[in-house]
Amino acid sequence: MNSSTLDIVRQQLAPHGTCRLALNMSNFLLVNTTDSNDEPDGVSPAIARAITTELNVNLELIRYEGPGLVADAARNDEWDLANIAAEPERARLISFSPAYCEIQASYLVPPASPLKTQKDVDQPGIRIAVKERAAYDLWLSDNLKHATLERAPSLDASFELFRDAQLDALAGLRPKLIEQQTLMPGSTLFDDSFTAVQQSIGCKPHHTEAIQYLHDFVLRARQTGLVADLIDQYGVTGKLSVAGYTNTNTETGTEIS
Repeated sequence: MNSSTLDIVRQQLAPHGTCRLALNMSNFLLVNTTDSNDEPDGVSPAIARAITTELNVNLELIRYEGPGLVADAARNDEWDLANIAAEPERARLISFSPAYCEIQASYLVPPASPLKTQKDVDQPGIRIAVKERAAYDLWLSDNLKHATLERAPSLDASFELFRDAQLDALAGLRPKLIEQQTLMPGSTLFDDSFTAVQQSIGCKPHHTEAIQYLHDFVLRARQTGLVADLIDQYGVTGKLSVAGYTNTNTETGTEIS
């Protein structure tokens, strides 16, 4: 981008000289440590720091307890960038970059469960525990045809619901399900995944230049190894993966892999 276009991007993403990043504090893979100032750190804040460093603007972290609250705040002037998963429901209010990394989502089933495959889960009468408004909750809401979702307000609460209500399956991010499997001896974590949650960078839909800038930045961050380096730096190798190339969002012209 030329200097005049970058000036427009700075005005769109940091209208007062500071870029406000909406940070999803519930994603323990992307926000998993603190920096020297006891501020949230991890892959998500580091990606935002790389953007603001390149744009030569300040960064302010705005903390939210979950991605649904980040999406809700898009209706107000609370943030300039948002690091959450791209989903069609959220895309009504937010324009997303291509994904910079992805997290596999799967099912945990109780001991002696007759459910063996993804197809087995989506059957009449099957009840699935899920964290409400998580990206995989939105995906399941759009794609399940027969099974019923029962929602809980947090990851831990979704496991407790699964266990205490004796539900048929627990949907979640694979790294968290691996931890939760140890809390239920004899339970089974499916080897395959029903979706890969695409972690992206969002901004206001009318910020055309910023949308293009974020698109280009994420592609460069993947191609140069920045994303892979951050995954390694913050100790989430094997839990996060660098996103690949897939389909294109025809409305924004951006890849939504």
